Amino acid sequence: MRICSAPISRRFEPHPGPAGRRAGGFTLVELIVVVSILALLVLMAQLNLFGTLQRSTFRSQIQGFISALRMASTGAAETGHRYEMIVDVGEQTYLLREITGSNLAEVYDEEIIVEGQFGGSCHVSYVEFDDGEYTNDGQAKFRVGHAGWMYAGKIVFLDENEQPHTVAFSRLTPMIQLIKGDPELMRPKSEREVPPL
Repeated sequence: MRICSAPISRRFEPHPGPAGRRAGGFTLVELIVVVSILALLVLMAQLNLFGTLQRSTFRSQIQGFISALRMASTGAAETGHRYEMIVDVGEQTYLLREITGSNLAEVYDEEIIVEGQFGGSCHVSYVEFDDGEYTNDGQAKFRVGHAGWMYAGKIVFLDENEQPHTVAFSRLTPMIQLIKGDPELMRPKSEREVPPL
């Protein structure tokens, strides 16, 4: 009688040759693939962060300018003093001052409240007043007193992608708006343009 003594369970033992051995680390190809993927992710994160910083720079410069306009409007309504916002399109700067003397052409150091400069990601394209005057070079002056703005209008800015954004305000309301795009100003209509009732 013959007895078979085969083991019931058998462990897998790799062949001792080079094809059966597995290294414990990465191979060169795997390492290159992992480093490439990491480099791509870092590049995408940097581009996203750069775009976000540029957008926030544009927003912060616009908000600083709008805050200065609101400061002038509320200050004039509460105190009765006169203020002037000077936007220099050629120099890409703005200045808010309190008008203290009768000579409106002179700006004295003690009158200056806020000065600011627009940067590369925020550029003044042109200024249009509500009476039809327009400038894309030189200074535009907006004066406000207790009764409100003497002239109102819009200031059109271009962002880093050359997209227009408009800061608009009116003589009738104290509201100052930031509008995406370049909308037309509302103007009074003549008798011929108003339909009869």
